[in-house]
Amino acid sequence: MSQTDLERYQHLIDNGDEPENNQSGNPTFTSILDKCVSRRQILRGSLNSVVAGMVTTSGVGLLAGSAQAKRLLPPQAQGRPPFGLKPMLGFEPVAPSFANLVTVPTGYSSRPFLPWGTPICGHYPPYLDGGHNSGADQEYQVGHNHDGMHYFPLHNDGDGSEHGLLCINHEYIQQSDMHPNGPTLVSGSRVIEDEVRKEVAAHGVSIVEVRKQGDTWEVVQGGYNRRITGATPMELSGPVRGSDMVQTRYSRNGTRTRGTLNNCAHGYTPWGTYLTCEENWAGYFVNQGEQPREQSRYGVSRTAGRYRWETVTTNDVYARHDVSVKGNSAADDYRNEANTFGWVVEIDPFKPDSIPRKRTAMGRFAHEGAWMAPARRGQPLTVYMGDDARFEYIYKFVTRERYHPRTAGGHLLDEGTLYVARFNADGTGDWLALDINDAEFRAACRAADVEFKDQADVLINTRAAADVIGATRMDRPEWGAVHPQTGEVYMTLTNNSQRQPGDVDGANPRGPNAYGQIVRWQEQGNRNWATRFQWELFVVAGPEENSARLDGEALDETNIFNSPDGLWFDQNGVLWIQTDGSQAAPFGNNQMLAADPRTGEIRRFMTGPRGCEVTGVVTTPDGATMFVNVQHPGGNWPDGGNARPRSSMVVVTQDDGGPIGI
Repeated sequence: MSQTDLERYQHLIDNGDEPENNQSGNPTFTSILDKCVSRRQILRGSLNSVVAGMVTTSGVGLLAGSAQAKRLLPPQAQGRPPFGLKPMLGFEPVAPSFANLVTVPTGYSSRPFLPWGTPICGHYPPYLDGGHNSGADQEYQVGHNHDGMHYFPLHNDGDGSEHGLLCINHEYIQQSDMHPNGPTLVSGSRVIEDEVRKEVAAHGVSIVEVRKQGDTWEVVQGGYNRRITGATPMELSGPVRGSDMVQTRYSRNGTRTRGTLNNCAHGYTPWGTYLTCEENWAGYFVNQGEQPREQSRYGVSRTAGRYRWETVTTNDVYARHDVSVKGNSAADDYRNEANTFGWVVEIDPFKPDSIPRKRTAMGRFAHEGAWMAPARRGQPLTVYMGDDARFEYIYKFVTRERYHPRTAGGHLLDEGTLYVARFNADGTGDWLALDINDAEFRAACRAADVEFKDQADVLINTRAAADVIGATRMDRPEWGAVHPQTGEVYMTLTNNSQRQPGDVDGANPRGPNAYGQIVRWQEQGNRNWATRFQWELFVVAGPEENSARLDGEALDETNIFNSPDGLWFDQNGVLWIQTDGSQAAPFGNNQMLAADPRTGEIRRFMTGPRGCEVTGVVTTPDGATMFVNVQHPGGNWPDGGNARPRSSMVVVTQDDGGPIGI
């Protein structure tokens, strides 16, 4: 591997991020913000003035009360009425922290739960510190680097607030923690197959039945418990199923694949299934030969896979990560294997023998997550998604069939329209169809001299299709959240280290964008399936002198943060914000904050241990137990002593048993 490639992929190995691969000339979100506020007189270098201007000259704020607003916005969105049912934040904010522990407000308690290596199924092999568990053990233990998750209540116990199923994503691994002496390589090749087996098994999803006993939660050794890994058999469904672009030696008819990788955020459906999303999967594959656009546009390595699994050539499960052309046809090798990754995967947690399905109609990219708008009887379902890489796009999928509770199921996710967002300078936005039968899309392809042979080709090359149609390049779109009462949509734009200083001016004086922001939008007529929307910035993160809330006021010691990542609305309309950024002063360790979407008030609720990302959050139906994930902690957290660090969930409760945050 050359020095350039080493530098390119070292950040991937350490942090699970994806390099920039968007070379299109589409406008950036920064340039649109600049235009959006260029009509105002702005003090040079004052971000507070910039954001105050954007609040009043873009998005919902721009049009509230106007004739145009009455056409585009629902009545309850005009004039900023209360968004949340209980918007008050009822806790004292915690201070930034550099301690190697979890801190929560006075009156709250936290304790680790389900750390990496916890036995959950099979013969329940105990966790052995120092990397001494085998690959076979890991296939029955909680995976590595917890990320997105959801709690499914089991209603045989009341409302299920003390008994349910936790589905937990596992994004990637730290090899140094997994083996006694790190990975064993000889001349760049993996020579101990069981090490690779363990790493593959540490990816994917853990499904765990849990029950509250007194004041603590414990694992129920029941039939629901399951590990889905990087080698679990999966079905391809939707328009890509059976395409010659997904034919492999494993599935000559292009209907199946094995495993799910780099599972970041998630979603869930009204019919009770879990959506796990494949984010930075491209670095797991290598092709040293000529790469088609479905590899090069996504960053498939030209030198070596991220963990070099492909070097275990004696086992087809691992050798398939070499996607070079080796045979006479696609059915003779794994040239198409990477095309079976980058999807939204549907899992039924209540059917442990069911085969997960990759729902290809929702597009192929670095899926951060898939967040469904509240289902409305007799209307289409809408799923929002972000492509987490610098200068990539925001998408949504609208089902063709309408939602009816009695007949709803995963088949709804196999047919519909995939859209990509264009943010306009006047605070409006458009959803652009990525559909080979759409006249505007076909015209854009002809103008760009770009060809797609069918809809499967469009979906496998989703990024290229978005390039063609003229979507807005964003600063790492990560988690989204849909307000449970209003349908308003929020999405984190985490940061962008590659934005050049020449791309900014006094209206947006950050280049590179080290701190990120959160954008929100309201769909036309409050219909999530609409093709137009209004947008504005909810918060611009950063230090006090370089940040602003919804009202234009700067962040302060109670809420200062950077690099927003995780995002979730609870049932009371409180917006929870999690971070994955710089852990230097003044921010402290990564954290979780609570926000009132009506007023823009933000308070810091939790700080994580040193070196971690705080990611993934959900509560029980009664709101009295909160589950939060802590990924890649440093030091010896949570076991202490001389133990190696372990990613873990944290259980947070109020000491008086009340609901969290209010």
